[in-house]
Amino acid sequence: MLFTELPLLERPAAAAAAGFTAVELWWPWPDDPVPEPSELHALRRALTDAGTRLVGLNFYAGRLPGPDRGALSVPGAESERFRANLDVAADFAASVGCTALNALYGNRVAGADPAAQDALALENLVLAARAADRVGAILLIEALNATESPDCPLVGASRAAALVQKVNAASGLGNARLLMDLYHLSMGGEDLHEAIDDYVHLTGHVQIADNPGRGAPGTGALDFDALLGHLGKAGYDGWVGLEYKPRGASADSFGWLEAMSRRAD
Repeated sequence: MLFTELPLLERPAAAAAAGFTAVELWWPWPDDPVPEPSELHALRRALTDAGTRLVGLNFYAGRLPGPDRGALSVPGAESERFRANLDVAADFAASVGCTALNALYGNRVAGADPAAQDALALENLVLAARAADRVGAILLIEALNATESPDCPLVGASRAAALVQKVNAASGLGNARLLMDLYHLSMGGEDLHEAIDDYVHLTGHVQIADNPGRGAPGTGALDFDALLGHLGKAGYDGWVGLEYKPRGASADSFGWLEAMSRRAD
C-alpha cells in the first residue's frame, strides 16, 4: 500500500531511501500465481540491491486491492491458483530470507455451501503450513473487518485465533500464527488493548494503520504510542508492518515516525 505510485521494482529502493531496511509485500502478480522465473529474479534483485529484507509475503490472494479478499476458501479455479502458488511463494520467500507467509481466507461464494468452503480452507491452510514449514517460515492468518469485507467470514481476532489453533492441530506443525492487524480489529469495534492481552502469544506479525481513514498514524484516533508500547510490554518483539494509505507521496508520510521517536526519547 506504500510506494504504489512507483513501479514494483523501484519500491524497495524507495523504501531504503526513506530509511527502511525491511519491507513486506502482497503477492505482486494478482493475476498470476506462477510468474516467469525472470520476474521473480528481477524482484529478488531489486530487494537485494536496495538492501531491504523481505519480512512478510502474501501467498496468491486474487485481486488486491479489488473485489477479492483471498483465494484459499474459494472453490474451483481460485483454490487451484492458490495451491499452484504455494511452492512458488515459499521458494521465493526462502531465497530472500523471508520467514512469514500470509494466507488470506476469501469471500463467501453465492451458491456454495459455507461448511464446504470452510473445509476447503482448512485443507488449503494445512498445505500452506507445510509449504511454509519446508522453508523454515511461519504461516500467518489474518482477520479482516466486516464493514469493508462483508462477504469474508474471517473477521475478528477470536475467529482468526481459533483458526490458527485449528490449523496447528490439523497440520501437527505448530507454525501457524495470527497476523494482528490493528486497523481491521479497530474497524470491527474491538478493544485493541484487550486483543493484545488475549492474543499476543499467538501473534507472528503486526500491521497498523490509523482509524478512521486507514491513513498514517496520527491521521485518525488511535494512540499508537500506547498500542505499540503495550505490544512490547506484552512480549511481542516481531515486525510491525505499515499497511496504510498515504496522503500524497509515500516518502512524505513518515513524519509520525520521527515524532514517535522523539517522544520515546
